[in-house]
Amino acid sequence: MIGMKKAMGARRETKRFSTAMITPTMVVLAVMTVYPLIFTLVYSFTDYNLLGALNGAPKATGLKNYLDLLTDAYFQQSVWNTVKFTVLTVALEMLVGFGMALFVNSLKTGQKIMRTLLLLPYLLPTVTVALIWRMMLSPNYGIVNRFLESLHLPVFNWFSDIRTAFGMLVLIDVWQCAPFVFLLLYAALQSVSQEQYEAARMDGAGPVRILFYVTIPNIKSSLALCALLRTIDSFRLFDKVNLLTGGGPANSTATITQYLYNYGIKTFDFGLGSAGAIVMTVIVLILSSFYIKRAIK
Repeated sequence: MIGMKKAMGARRETKRFSTAMITPTMVVLAVMTVYPLIFTLVYSFTDYNLLGALNGAPKATGLKNYLDLLTDAYFQQSVWNTVKFTVLTVALEMLVGFGMALFVNSLKTGQKIMRTLLLLPYLLPTVTVALIWRMMLSPNYGIVNRFLESLHLPVFNWFSDIRTAFGMLVLIDVWQCAPFVFLLLYAALQSVSQEQYEAARMDGAGPVRILFYVTIPNIKSSLALCALLRTIDSFRLFDKVNLLTGGGPANSTATITQYLYNYGIKTFDFGLGSAGAIVMTVIVLILSSFYIKRAIK
């Protein structure tokens, strides 16, 4: 009985200690995430403008901001571009990253060197990546156009041509972010038991069957996590668009974040900007729900 009381007392002390350690983190998270979210939601129903706020409190406008957004052709195009960009980049990055992880994991020697080389694009700052590609694809002195000219192939003004601008943004994002997928999936592959592979080979399974019946089932949670993280990050695309295309040509590369920057931050119309942020959050949750369900299963 005395031993049981001591054990229960020890559990209570452990619980108190855990609560004391977690509480500061929870407070910081609440201040940094919950409050801004509530602030954004409340002001999305007002005409809050930073300059106008100097003359008085913002007035409630109901659903006006949301109606203005949903009827704005520029915003509709931005949503479509963002969703299309997210779907394409996540699909390609998952395929390329998974292929890279399988390749490196299969190497008998040189895994460390190959790992380092493949991770270099992801380690570069986004601004650096954008500037590198802008120089390479420059219509005047870019190495890509010079190479195409040497082969007597047509050249393009890659970021100003409606036929190529969007595709170039997808290509650049895949080049930079596929290594992130590779890193997570490579780590997941390292945890797969080699005994399962040996058992599958003894049963006569070929590489394709091993891939679909041993490898993928063992790392499906990591696959879902990668897809979720890349979906959230791709949906927030702003810097590459702002540096390379500015949303053009003809709004073909405009994104939601750039729309919010142009019509929210630049004009200090935080009411409209807040409504756009809420809409973007809802769309991200909808797109992410599939991965979350898969991860839970």
